[in-house]
Amino acid sequence: MASNDYQRIAELLKTAKTIAVVGLTDSPLRPSYGVTQYMRSHGYRIIPVNPNIAEWEGEKAYPSLLEVPGKVDIVDVFRRSDAVPEIVEQAIQIKAPAIWLQEGVIHEEATERARRAGIFVVMDLCILKEHRKIR
Repeated sequence: MASNDYQRIAELLKTAKTIAVVGLTDSPLRPSYGVTQYMRSHGYRIIPVNPNIAEWEGEKAYPSLLEVPGKVDIVDVFRRSDAVPEIVEQAIQIKAPAIWLQEGVIHEEATERARRAGIFVVMDLCILKEHRKIR
Protein backbone atom coordinates (compact mmCIF):
# COMPACT_ATOMS: atom_id res chain seq x y z
CA MET A 1 0.00 0.00 0.00
CA ALA A 2 1.34 3.42 -0.92
CA SER A 3 2.16 5.87 1.86
CA ASN A 4 -0.51 8.28 0.60
CA ASP A 5 -3.08 5.49 1.16
CA TYR A 6 -1.96 5.30 4.81
CA GLN A 7 -2.35 9.07 5.02
CA ARG A 8 -5.88 8.81 3.57
CA ILE A 9 -6.73 6.02 6.03
CA ALA A 10 -5.45 8.10 8.96
CA GLU A 11 -7.41 11.14 7.75
CA LEU A 12 -10.56 9.04 7.30
CA LEU A 13 -10.33 7.61 10.80
CA LYS A 14 -9.68 11.05 12.30
CA THR A 15 -12.61 12.77 10.56
CA ALA A 16 -15.26 10.02 10.44
CA LYS A 17 -18.01 10.10 13.03
CA THR A 18 -20.52 7.42 11.96
CA ILE A 19 -19.75 3.84 10.96
CA ALA A 20 -22.40 1.54 9.48
CA VAL A 21 -21.21 -1.98 10.30
CA VAL A 22 -22.56 -4.45 7.74
CA GLY A 23 -22.67 -7.96 9.17
CA LEU A 24 -22.41 -6.85 12.80
CA THR A 25 -23.61 -9.67 15.02
CA ASP A 26 -24.88 -9.79 18.57
CA SER A 27 -22.51 -12.68 19.37
CA PRO A 28 -19.55 -11.52 21.51
CA LEU A 29 -17.57 -14.46 20.06
CA ARG A 30 -17.48 -12.95 16.56
CA PRO A 31 -14.74 -10.53 15.44
CA SER A 32 -17.32 -7.94 14.30
CA TYR A 33 -18.58 -7.60 17.87
CA GLY A 34 -15.21 -6.89 19.51
CA VAL A 35 -13.92 -4.65 16.72
CA THR A 36 -17.12 -2.61 16.76
CA GLN A 37 -17.09 -2.31 20.56
CA TYR A 38 -13.56 -0.94 20.31
CA MET A 39 -14.54 1.61 17.66
CA ARG A 40 -17.53 2.74 19.70
CA SER A 41 -15.34 3.09 22.80
CA HIS A 42 -13.23 5.53 20.76
CA GLY A 43 -16.14 7.84 20.03
CA TYR A 44 -17.58 6.55 16.77
CA ARG A 45 -21.35 6.30 16.39
CA ILE A 46 -22.20 2.74 15.34
CA ILE A 47 -25.11 1.77 13.11
CA PRO A 48 -25.62 -2.02 12.97
CA VAL A 49 -26.65 -3.37 9.54
CA ASN A 50 -27.85 -6.95 9.73
CA PRO A 51 -31.33 -8.28 8.87
CA ASN A 52 -30.94 -11.04 11.49
CA ILE A 53 -30.74 -8.83 14.58
CA ALA A 54 -33.06 -6.14 15.95
CA GLU A 55 -30.37 -4.24 17.85
CA TRP A 56 -26.77 -4.31 18.97
CA GLU A 57 -25.78 -2.95 22.39
CA GLY A 58 -28.88 -0.74 22.42
CA GLU A 59 -28.44 0.54 18.85
CA LYS A 60 -31.28 -0.20 16.42
CA ALA A 61 -30.17 -2.52 13.62
CA TYR A 62 -31.20 -2.02 9.99
CA PRO A 63 -31.69 -4.80 7.43
CA SER A 64 -29.68 -2.97 4.73
CA LEU A 65 -27.71 0.21 4.12
CA LEU A 66 -30.65 1.57 2.15
CA GLU A 67 -32.73 1.77 5.33
CA VAL A 68 -30.11 3.54 7.46
CA PRO A 69 -31.30 7.08 8.25
CA GLY A 70 -28.86 9.95 7.99
CA LYS A 71 -25.27 10.23 6.89
CA VAL A 72 -22.74 7.40 7.09
CA ASP A 73 -19.02 8.19 6.99
CA ILE A 74 -17.69 4.62 6.70
CA VAL A 75 -19.39 1.40 5.61
CA ASP A 76 -17.44 -1.28 7.51
CA VAL A 77 -17.98 -4.74 6.02
CA PHE A 78 -17.88 -7.98 8.02
CA ARG A 79 -19.38 -10.23 5.34
CA ARG A 80 -18.04 -12.87 2.98
CA SER A 81 -16.40 -11.55 -0.15
CA ASP A 82 -19.27 -12.77 -2.36
CA ALA A 83 -21.62 -10.34 -0.57
CA VAL A 84 -19.47 -7.30 -1.42
CA PRO A 85 -21.00 -6.39 -4.83
CA GLU A 86 -24.47 -5.86 -3.33
CA ILE A 87 -23.03 -3.88 -0.41
CA VAL A 88 -21.07 -1.68 -2.83
CA GLU A 89 -24.24 -0.98 -4.84
CA GLN A 90 -26.05 0.08 -1.67
CA ALA A 91 -23.07 2.21 -0.55
CA ILE A 92 -23.13 3.97 -3.91
CA GLN A 93 -26.88 4.60 -3.57
CA ILE A 94 -26.51 6.16 -0.10
CA LYS A 95 -23.45 8.15 -1.28
CA ALA A 96 -21.14 6.71 1.38
CA PRO A 97 -17.72 8.37 1.14
CA ALA A 98 -15.78 5.27 2.27
CA ILE A 99 -16.07 1.49 2.33
CA TRP A 100 -13.87 -0.57 4.63
CA LEU A 101 -13.55 -4.28 3.85
CA GLN A 102 -12.20 -6.12 6.89
CA GLU A 103 -9.31 -8.61 6.80
CA GLY A 104 -10.03 -11.44 4.39
CA VAL A 105 -12.84 -9.57 2.62
CA ILE A 106 -11.62 -9.08 -0.94
CA HIS A 107 -13.53 -8.32 -4.13
CA GLU A 108 -11.51 -6.50 -6.79
CA GLU A 109 -14.34 -5.87 -9.29
CA ALA A 110 -16.74 -4.47 -6.71
CA THR A 111 -14.10 -2.25 -5.16
CA GLU A 112 -13.16 -0.94 -8.59
CA ARG A 113 -16.84 -0.09 -9.17
CA ALA A 114 -16.91 1.74 -5.82
CA ARG A 115 -13.76 3.69 -6.69
CA ARG A 116 -15.21 4.70 -10.07
CA ALA A 117 -18.22 6.04 -8.11
CA GLY A 118 -15.87 8.21 -6.05
CA ILE A 119 -15.80 6.08 -2.90
CA PHE A 120 -12.55 5.63 -0.97
CA VAL A 121 -12.05 1.88 -0.48
CA VAL A 122 -9.90 0.11 2.11
CA MET A 123 -9.68 -3.62 1.44
CA ASP A 124 -8.36 -6.55 3.50
CA LEU A 125 -7.37 -4.46 6.55
CA CYS A 126 -8.75 -4.42 10.10
CA ILE A 127 -10.20 -1.04 11.09
CA LEU A 128 -9.27 -1.63 14.74
CA LYS A 129 -5.60 -2.36 13.92
CA GLU A 130 -5.39 0.68 11.64
CA HIS A 131 -7.05 2.88 14.28
CA ARG A 132 -4.48 1.76 16.87
CA LYS A 133 -1.66 2.81 14.51
CA ILE A 134 -2.88 6.42 14.31
CA ARG A 135 -3.67 6.97 17.98
